[in-house]
Amino acid sequence: MKSLHKFSFTFLFFLSFFAASAQGLQTFHSFIVTTIDGVEYDLAQLKGKKVMVVNVASKCGLTPQYKDLENLYQKYKDKNFVIVGFPANNFLKQEPGTNEDIKEFCTKNYGVSFLMMGKISVKDEDQHQLYKWLTTKALNGVMDSEVKWNFQKYLIDENGNLVNFIPPREKPDTDVVIKWIEGK
Repeated sequence: MKSLHKFSFTFLFFLSFFAASAQGLQTFHSFIVTTIDGVEYDLAQLKGKKVMVVNVASKCGLTPQYKDLENLYQKYKDKNFVIVGFPANNFLKQEPGTNEDIKEFCTKNYGVSFLMMGKISVKDEDQHQLYKWLTTKALNGVMDSEVKWNFQKYLIDENGNLVNFIPPREKPDTDVVIKWIEGK
């Protein structure tokens, strides 16, 4: 009887361990975010597409990257590639506006047509859950990283797995990104 009890306990321990492990590693597609227009957006809609996630800001020295992002999006949007911008005010208050202000700025100045989400926090205590996933190896299964500044880019594969990140000062259309999008 004691050995049966010990077996049951061991079995239940491993079962709960594997269940917790299976739940612990989410994918990009596990998240629901809010668009810049205030509408819930299930990232599972992007299954089968390569995605570049980038935290953006309107009053940053790197803000002209909006143009590069839009050009990259226009070039590859018909090849299962999407860009998702997340405005954030984490660095020197360089994104102080409301979602409406940000949308107007991006459209008027850079013709942004790629997906723009509502303003979030990409670091610190109020970090959005998606960015916790992007920056924590224990959650994404790939790597730890820190969002260093505005316009840091994260690359997500068609299955919703984190692949890599591109530092803020590197333009979005680097050879690494182009080869990744083109599958080379």
